[in-house]
Amino acid sequence: MRSVFLLAALTMGLAATAAQAGDIDLAAAAELAKNSDCFSCHAANEKIVGPAFASVAEKYAGDKDAIDTLVQSIQLGSKGKWGRAAMPGHSSLSTQDLKLLAGWVLATKP
Repeated sequence: MRSVFLLAALTMGLAATAAQAGDIDLAAAAELAKNSDCFSCHAANEKIVGPAFASVAEKYAGDKDAIDTLVQSIQLGSKGKWGRAAMPGHSSLSTQDLKLLAGWVLATKP
């Protein structure tokens, strides 16, 4: 599973992200996203209230700071990056969980 993820990340132009997120447990990340209510506003490939995870991955493809940028958005929330709807912050998540979610989102393919 790990090698499949690395290949997908490289294909998406996320070589820098792959180095940081190469050990992502995709099942654990999906469960964390479910328990953190991410799916209330997001889906893998379609916009709900917030953007599709695949759209986020596409926007940050090749960005060496993508993990850190998404960690900050998940932790503190964001507004104006994807329209008028604000994303609430998830400040109770640990740094490890934030990085897990960010890496998982960046690994989403259309």
